[in-house]
Amino acid sequence: MTLHDRAFDPDELSVTISELLVATADGTDPGIDHAVTEVLRTLRDRLKMDVVFVSEFIDGQRVFRFVDGDQAPMRPGDGNPLEESYCKQVVDGRMPELVHDASAIAKDIGLPHTDVQVGAHLSTPIMMPDGSVYGTLCCYSAAANPALRKRDLDNLRNCAVLVARKVTAAWKAHLPGSAVDWSLEPLSAERWKLK
Repeated sequence: MTLHDRAFDPDELSVTISELLVATADGTDPGIDHAVTEVLRTLRDRLKMDVVFVSEFIDGQRVFRFVDGDQAPMRPGDGNPLEESYCKQVVDGRMPELVHDASAIAKDIGLPHTDVQVGAHLSTPIMMPDGSVYGTLCCYSAAANPALRKRDLDNLRNCAVLVARKVTAAWKAHLPGSAVDWSLEPLSAERWKLK
């Protein structure tokens, strides 16, 4: 499996995601972790979105575990009430996973108010092997994007499978789900000592 330094063609991105899905079927390693993180960043760039993030649902909160974007209004570890999030709306089926312009439909479908301007919005649940929902993989931009297609949502869904595998691997290593490494550096044994 090789990730190229040059920009991905849309087909190359799909192929890379497919290769990672095969590579992560039975486990993970720091090289694959790096590749998953890079794929999420590439997906954001490819879709011309401002932010991509992984959120975890914990005790009625949406907690951000991975955030990538220029001037993103949230950071890993930040959180807010789950009920006030678009993520919860998507998981509950009250909001489509692919929205070209959330501001145009916000009142029609009863979206919660957000201080962040959201135009284009892609979101999908991160499903764990036991069928539970870990959280969501989302990307959004302030501007609307009528060019988004089902293929883009399919790529996001496949990335959500990669994220689920990454979280599962951390859990199998007896780490809390929030301890999943999203850095681009190799894991160190000292960093992962449980207290």
